[in-house]
Amino acid sequence: MLIRRDRALLALDILLDVAFHAGRGTTVTGAAEIADRLGLARRGIEPALQALVRAGLLESLRGPRGGYRLGRAPRAITLLDAALANHDDDPGDPGASGALSAAVVQPLWKELDNALRERLAALTIGDLLQRGAAKGLKRAVTEPLNFAI
Repeated sequence: MLIRRDRALLALDILLDVAFHAGRGTTVTGAAEIADRLGLARRGIEPALQALVRAGLLESLRGPRGGYRLGRAPRAITLLDAALANHDDDPGDPGASGALSAAVVQPLWKELDNALRERLAALTIGDLLQRGAAKGLKRAVTEPLNFAI
């Protein structure tokens, strides 16, 4: 079913924030810093951070200089990866169950959901960083070179 907007957007906001402020290199950013920049409570983003770490999209470093950094290169993290990392399997309210709904509305909703998933799969965190750069936002960190042959 359609990806829950609040969870998907929170995952995207967190990943983009970490990519922008810490990236994939040796720099890390703390949960409190992320929460402050997003204007959210730290306690409110902890479950999303944990889900992103479990999915391998973020790395968590413990200790006094600990924090978070990207688990993969920004161009290797799709927006669909982010949305699905913080997604529950509860389909929610199935809606109407009449013949017209089953024949018309539910197939339409599935079609829209598939189109959204395709679009999210085609975009990466790297693409969002490029959009930020095009808007004049300057990153404090640079990504380490990553060559693949």
